[in-house]
Amino acid sequence: MYFDSRDSRCKTPYGAVPCGTALTLSVYPGEGEALSRVVLAAHGEFADTWTETELTAAQTDGRTVFRGVYTAPAEPELVWYHFRLFWADGGESCFGKNGERPWEELATWQLTVYDGASRTPAWFGRGVSYQIFPDRFRRAVKRDAAGMVGERTLHGDWDEMIEYLPNANGEITCSDFFGGDLAGITEKLDYLRSLGVTTLYLNPIFEAASNHRYDTANYRRIDPLLGTEEDFRALCETAKEHGIHVILDGVFNHTGSNSVYFNAKGFYPGVGAAQSPDSPYASWYHFTRFPDEYDAWWGFKTLPGVEETDPGYMDFIIGGEDSVVRHWLRAGASGWRLDVADELPGVFIERIRRVMEQENPDAYLIGEVWEDGSNKIAYSTRRKYLLGAQTHALMNYPFRDAVLGYLLRRDASVFYEAMETLRENYPPAAFYGAMNFLSTHDTPRLLTVLGYEGAWPQSREERARILLNAGEYHRGMRRLRLAALVMYAFPGSPTVYYGDEAGMQGFEDPFNRATYPWGREDHELIAYFTRLGALRNARASLREGELSYLAVDGAVLSFRRAAGGECSVAACNAGDEPARLSFPWRHPAALDALTGRRFAASQGTLRLTLGACEGMLLIEAEAD
Repeated sequence: MYFDSRDSRCKTPYGAVPCGTALTLSVYPGEGEALSRVVLAAHGEFADTWTETELTAAQTDGRTVFRGVYTAPAEPELVWYHFRLFWADGGESCFGKNGERPWEELATWQLTVYDGASRTPAWFGRGVSYQIFPDRFRRAVKRDAAGMVGERTLHGDWDEMIEYLPNANGEITCSDFFGGDLAGITEKLDYLRSLGVTTLYLNPIFEAASNHRYDTANYRRIDPLLGTEEDFRALCETAKEHGIHVILDGVFNHTGSNSVYFNAKGFYPGVGAAQSPDSPYASWYHFTRFPDEYDAWWGFKTLPGVEETDPGYMDFIIGGEDSVVRHWLRAGASGWRLDVADELPGVFIERIRRVMEQENPDAYLIGEVWEDGSNKIAYSTRRKYLLGAQTHALMNYPFRDAVLGYLLRRDASVFYEAMETLRENYPPAAFYGAMNFLSTHDTPRLLTVLGYEGAWPQSREERARILLNAGEYHRGMRRLRLAALVMYAFPGSPTVYYGDEAGMQGFEDPFNRATYPWGREDHELIAYFTRLGALRNARASLREGELSYLAVDGAVLSFRRAAGGECSVAACNAGDEPARLSFPWRHPAALDALTGRRFAASQGTLRLTLGACEGMLLIEAEAD
């Protein structure tokens, strides 16, 4: 039996489909197999409906095929399907992704059915993004932390070691600041634009007691160490002049315990939920024993969880005339990234999407999801992030995992299988609009992951002090260049975590959140990222071109992006030995856009030798 959902002979159209789409499905029996009937059995999970479609026997190229047309549901749905086989001898069996199996062992195929009328702005996926952890990027103004929420300490030297050890009470407080600010980011917009950046994603910027600011103290106020609302508006306005959008981090699943709303330590003059059941914010939180026991994000008492569907909270964050979502879009933001989207109710995300579209139809909504978001189950609920009413796209952690798996295991099939699964499961706009990255504030730095050899050091003291030795640095840098090439050439927005382009190192939080090394950058690496950014912005094939694979062979990975008459080919060898590669090429020659080397095609074929750990980005060229 043969059925491959990625093979156009078996299923058209490819991948996820809009509601109501008619799909043609074909099953090919094995040689000599006496099938009398084949029936498609499809289960719509959300509506809990079963449909059966009879497939009709026909002859194709001298071979029997059972073919039929299945019409996707009229509403967004996640459909799981398999085939029922009826044999000439009267027997029956089930056929799924893992072959013929008893029903209880069967693996079914997934069909994502999305709202085809839902619109996704194209600007994000086409462009280049840059993520900034605001306290650590650039300091333009020296400020005093006195009188601010939290027990803050300010480093005097920008290049000092971050605090990483627990305090006397055994707590990690994240209370040391370096004073990076919004004005500092504005000062460096020329630099960011030189990298080809078109979107700036900022980790939280609202008032908070910690340097990461995920413990929001006041959603309506920029943290005083970062500046003022006027500074934010100036940043957005100047960024717009540079062709750069700004996306904010929306931390709406929890607040800080030291916040206007909870006010556990009484820092703010109003009455917080931790101070009185009569507080105007009391219904936002769930206490099991007032005031000391309450729901908190993953049990962290500094991060009390909120009841997102509480009418007052929903109105404050989303629905009100001057809600948090509305206010900062009006102030200049072009979108939101939703922190811990898995922990936000679907109705909450849908409401944010609707309000964003009211304020600015071109605003972009991204969710933090670490897995395949098309079939994610969170808190026993199948999520609907990508079906048209919630997020436009997601953070693409599977992309990061796939790139690292390819480079560290030297197996291109790791990347291919992971990304083809997403391409098949995601609506095209979500696949082409994903936030692709290789490092974030929640992961170790890319250079460290790719270069460090041996077991990772166990203690924080060791991890704080270790830098790659010369051999590790060289190895990591070669792999990093390959990783960046794949990211800039692949569908989705290539997203650089601040300083990765300058050669920053670091293990996990907080070592991945050091200050940007102004004056100590790796300028050769910056030039490489600058070239990639320029190519991404100059070539339609890299921004929006269709994807096809040319080679998935051990350490060799090559794929093509094509748009109109233009094509770009990424060719990578992650191995320690040279590798040969050949593929059809309809131009007289090819140019490696990264090095300027030219290669002549012969009789419509391009033949190359990729050096050890070498990558090329090939574009059309005329013969010498």
